[in-house]
This record gives sequence, C-alpha cells and structure tokens, in this order.
Amino acid sequence: MSNFRFLKISKTKKLRYISINSNSDLFVVFLHGFMSDLTGEKPKTLKKYCKKRKIGFLAIEYSGHGKSSGKFTKGNISKWTREVKISIRKIVKKRKFILVGSSMGSWLSINQFKYFKQQIKGFVGIGSAPEFLEQLMWKKFTKKMKKEITNKGIINLKNGGYEYPITNQLIKDGRKNKVLNMKIKSKIYVTMIHGKKDEVVPISYSKKVLKLFVKSKKKLIVIKKGDHSLSSYKNLKVILNEIDLIKKFIY
Repeated sequence: MSNFRFLKISKTKKLRYISINSNSDLFVVFLHGFMSDLTGEKPKTLKKYCKKRKIGFLAIEYSGHGKSSGKFTKGNISKWTREVKISIRKIVKKRKFILVGSSMGSWLSINQFKYFKQQIKGFVGIGSAPEFLEQLMWKKFTKKMKKEITNKGIINLKNGGYEYPITNQLIKDGRKNKVLNMKIKSKIYVTMIHGKKDEVVPISYSKKVLKLFVKSKKKLIVIKKGDHSLSSYKNLKVILNEIDLIKKFIY
C-alpha cells in the first residue's frame, strides 16, 4: 500500500503510519489488532473510502508491529496506547475523528477517550477484545503455562499456524488497563460489529463495550457467517456503512 510514512515519536522510536487528506476537518482513525499491521484489507479499504469522500484518514502501526521500530516483546497496552495518543496529537491535532478499532484496537480505542473525549465523534469496534490478556489468555493458561511465563518471563503460544510470544510484563500491564468498569458519557454513535463464527473473541465482549457508553446511540451488529477478522468484501461493506451513518450524525 502506498502512502506509508514514518513518525518519529522519540529518539529511538519510529512508527509506520498511513495518512491522507490531512487538512480535513474530520478523520477516520484505524487501530489494528494484536500482532497485526497495516497491510491487511481493513486499512486498505478504509483508506479508499476516505479518499473517495475527501475526509482524513490515519492508521498507525504500534511499536514491534509491522515495520515500526521496537521489539514486540517490549510492547504492552500502556505503551501502544501512548503511541496512538502521540500520533493522533501530531497528525489529527485538534480535529474531530471517528475511531475504528479492530480486536485489541478496540481496547486501545477505549483508552483514547481519556485524552480526546471532545474530539471523538463516533466509535466502530470490530471483534472487540478489551482485557483479552487476562480473560482470554491468562485465565485459560494451565498451571504449567503460568509457571513457565512467571519463571522465564515469556511463553510462545501457537495458534492457527502463528506463534505469539506472550510476555509476563504484557499480562501484568494488561491488568493496569482495565476498561470494562468505565462509564463513558460521550453523546456519540457507537457500533460494535462481531462475527457469529468468531472463534477468538466471544460476542459478549462487544456487548460489554456497549455497556460502557451510557449516553451514546449504540448498537450491536452480529454478522452470521462472520469470523474474527471480518475482512471479506461483504463484511467490510457493513463497516463502511456504519461509518457513513456516523458521518451523517456528525454533520
């Protein structure tokens, strides 16, 4: 995908990102999932959508992901949240934006409400996975696995042909980033989209996210044949349709 750039956020850290229409008064900010990057269908489709509608677009690769600097094993929710915050401040600045968070990206999105409550005008979650490190990993680890990660500081999880290096510091940091007891009073449109055939994150997580938004216009869309990624053409159309509806609400 063209338009890749690098944003220097410290002396040693550069994040790869995509940004178009940087002078627009409205942006779509896309936050990808755990161990993902910006080469997938979702950022590609969202960029095309924003280009066609002449609105701003920003997608960020967190440290240790894709071509951004840093080691994945040194990263955690606090660091990635901070990187997103810095990137939004530098590129979106004071403008309005709609958050689109995929899986872990939804967790990082919820964290952004602490910093940009007035600027965030809508939120679309895709297979949302807040607090997944504790609930979907640590609590499901066997005693042997817990012992290994505690003693060695890391465990390599194999899942669907991929290997995920899960560090003890990542799990511990996840506990400092609890969001499911928050109350967010923003009067915005919030849509959670979840695949019925999602084998990674249960639909209940999208329902939990909706409960946080006490004053928002909110809805849950369950896609019957949808998986966790929701990257097929049909599923992407559902996502774009929701962004269109939020845009109408803003203007």
